[in-house]
Amino acid sequence: MRKTARKILFILFIVCSFSAAFAQNQKKTPTSVSHFAMNADAFLGYDSFGFSYQIKNNVFSKVKGTENFEYKNVSLGKITKADIVNPMKIVLFYEDFNSAVLLDNQLNKITEINFSQNNVPIVVTAIGMSTQNQLWIYNSLNQQIGLFDYLKNEYKTVSTPLTETITFYQTDFNTFYWIDEKNNWYSCDLFGKTTVLGKASDFDEIQILSPKQYIFSSANQLYFKDIHKDGSETVSEIGIPEKSLNKFYYKEQILSIFTAKEITNYKIVIP
Repeated sequence: MRKTARKILFILFIVCSFSAAFAQNQKKTPTSVSHFAMNADAFLGYDSFGFSYQIKNNVFSKVKGTENFEYKNVSLGKITKADIVNPMKIVLFYEDFNSAVLLDNQLNKITEINFSQNNVPIVVTAIGMSTQNQLWIYNSLNQQIGLFDYLKNEYKTVSTPLTETITFYQTDFNTFYWIDEKNNWYSCDLFGKTTVLGKASDFDEIQILSPKQYIFSSANQLYFKDIHKDGSETVSEIGIPEKSLNKFYYKEQILSIFTAKEITNYKIVIP
């Protein structure tokens, strides 16, 4: 009886080990749908209207077919970050001057914000569009995440001080995501609730899709990570022919790979 029990346990161990190994080595093969030459320093992605966004020689632009809109602001230096979550209110961040510019859908300036002139001292090192005329802000002076109302020129902190340095962040209207130097992955909502989402894989580039999913690159290879309800994880390789990639962007089942010379768009379904 004991021998039978040991055999059953051994078989279960082999099956579980095989399943874990299989989960880590699944491969997704996307289908190429289009590619075109791209003369840009940085590709930022697409919006729902089909415009692509890029930066070339510190000039921010959006392009679709023959339509081309541009914005440049020499006085504020280099563009540090561009947030295109809301294509009607785009955020350009100029960290060297502690400033941000909001643009409309034709890249006309809506407003320019100098955070150094705010009533509450703010030194911004992370920024993104939020809801109700607010911007997500990470204030390095107090190491807290906050919300800045750009119409009222009011700032409020929502999180407790962060204990580790942010190495990556991403925002949407309701959430501020970040990964620290120890690869700990967190989220903060509009009310300041901070959630530990897990340990992020080592990455060169990463795009968070949800609190349970992200795509990341490592050594010029792409992967998709899915965290299941039971806490288990699946890491799937995304098979692309490009041997070197500068940037990737995923939106609405289209994966865009930006190399030094072109952009290739792939169709891929992420569950």
